[in-house]
Parts: sequence; structure tokens; C-alpha cells
Amino acid sequence: MSKEAVFTMKLEPDLRAEFIAEAAAAHRPASQVLRELMREFVQRQRKAREYNEFLHSKVEAGRASMRAGLGKSNDEVEAEFAARRAQAVRQV
Repeated sequence: MSKEAVFTMKLEPDLRAEFIAEAAAAHRPASQVLRELMREFVQRQRKAREYNEFLHSKVEAGRASMRAGLGKSNDEVEAEFAARRAQAVRQV
């Protein structure tokens, strides 16, 4: 991958010195470490956004189901699973 873009940032001198020292101790160029950190950040952000979109769609589907009268109230669900738990206990 070509490296044609330049990224300039301001940071504390102590942080810069510590980062450069740790990159050198790992025998890796600081720019390589930064690229990896940036890629990891992008990947984490994408996964979080995709999960939030998935969760939003599931919540919307549930709400639509309730609006259409297809859902059950919390009390109905609790009663159903209380009966299932009781039946499971009886079988043991």
C-alpha cells in the first residue's frame, strides 16, 4: 500500500518520547506502530457501529411487532417461563 498522505499531530513531549522509546525497544518504526493503532481503531469503530445498527434494527423489529399486536407483555412472558421452569424442575 502506498504511503502518500502525511498526518501531523500535536502531543505532549513526554508522551512522544515514551512512544518513540517503546517503538524502538520493540524494534519497530514509530510510524508502523501508529498505522497499526489507527487500523485497529478503525476496525473497532466499524464493529461498534455495525453492532449498534444491528441492535437498532432488532429493537425496531420488536417495536413494530408490538405495534402490530404480535408481541407479548412482560407479564405474559414471565408467566410462560415460570411455567416452563416449574415443568423442568418436575422432570428432574
